[in-house]
Amino acid sequence: MEKAAPVAFASAKMRALKEDELFPSTPGKFKIERSHQFHRQYQRCFASSTTIFLWVIFLIALSASFLSFQPFLSSSSRLSSAHSWGGLQWERQVRVSASPRRPSGLTVLVTGAAGFIGSHCSLALRKRGDGIVGLDNFNSYYDPSLKKARRSHLSSHSIFIVDGDINDARLLSKLFDIVPFSHVLHLAAQAGVRYAIENPSSYIHSNIAGLVTLLEAVKSADPQPAFIWASSSSVYGLNDNVPFSESHRTDRPASLYAATKKAGEEITHTYNHIHGLSITGLRFFTVYGPWGRPDMAYFFFTKAILAGKSITIYRGRDGLNLARDFTYIDDIVRGCLAALDTAGKSTGSGGKKRGAAPYRIFNLGNTSPVNVPTLVSILERHLKLKAKKHVIEMPSNGDVPFTHANITLAMAELGYKPTTNIDAGLKKFVKWYISFYGHATRGIFKTNL
Repeated sequence: MEKAAPVAFASAKMRALKEDELFPSTPGKFKIERSHQFHRQYQRCFASSTTIFLWVIFLIALSASFLSFQPFLSSSSRLSSAHSWGGLQWERQVRVSASPRRPSGLTVLVTGAAGFIGSHCSLALRKRGDGIVGLDNFNSYYDPSLKKARRSHLSSHSIFIVDGDINDARLLSKLFDIVPFSHVLHLAAQAGVRYAIENPSSYIHSNIAGLVTLLEAVKSADPQPAFIWASSSSVYGLNDNVPFSESHRTDRPASLYAATKKAGEEITHTYNHIHGLSITGLRFFTVYGPWGRPDMAYFFFTKAILAGKSITIYRGRDGLNLARDFTYIDDIVRGCLAALDTAGKSTGSGGKKRGAAPYRIFNLGNTSPVNVPTLVSILERHLKLKAKKHVIEMPSNGDVPFTHANITLAMAELGYKPTTNIDAGLKKFVKWYISFYGHATRGIFKTNL
């Protein structure tokens, strides 16, 4: 019995030495007793397969939460980095631009102000002494440098354009807090019929979600401004009853773009009915002219002819030529300003309707459709160049074979009367194009056009 004690003591000492080899020997930083406690807890936690399973589930959930949160963080960082509005200087620019220069002048928020129609309308409003604040996101649907050039042109006339998106509810709220707008001229939209096949979500984002976000801001504003916005002749879709009248069917759109514009008409009607917003929808018919959109046929025809490249001309069924009711930009601007001037007041306050408000829809066209070969021949004459033509059958891309506006209602209620024919309008466009892009004609040809 006396020999057993030294043996037991030696065994305990050997175990202690082995444990010393397993742990760091920094004095005061680590204690073996704590390691024993750690191992006991570790073994207790993972003593059963059920506990292990629960730990695995917890780790998977934690990882999933982290991964799902990452896009939000990156999106937030992108938004914050792209955040270019706010501050005292910015607010001052907004207020100065919004101030009318004439007695009883309008104070108008123009969305899509760096766009084709938006820039022309903004300039016309400023020239007659109205206050304007522009809003544009300068997207890359077509060359943003053209939009920036328009912005520079407007800036020279003391028109400030906010770089922002109509889906940004915080920005809209801020603008309506700073300025008591009397009117909103909503021209921002994702345009183009064929592009909808490539990027359909952009049409939903801009033409539906963006419209609703803007209407929510208008609804909540006090005072509520009158709302004038750009619909489109494309809503007539597969209608073959010509000329197109506001009373015709618009429930058969031929493209997603047309469908979003038709949806916009239904949405604006809802806000008029529920919230008392004064609504005027304008169905534009193929607007053209200086500072136009590069995705329009007359624009890229001009570019191709000057470059000596072939142009593609679509032809409809049975060899019929496609035709459009081309409407010159100055005529459209006069229609827009007339719609602003005649818009009745909204009847809501803080989103609550006090009575019925006006709801109107007008065609704004030229009433003289021009077929595409005729359009090309006019461009040839003004460019003094012959086009290289490639004629093919129109593909199924959402285009319609013709448009033709009945403008009786707009003439009666807006005093709208187009005055520029296609020859005079294209002559002005060609003059601007060559001046802006610096193209010189490559040669003169003689033809019996």
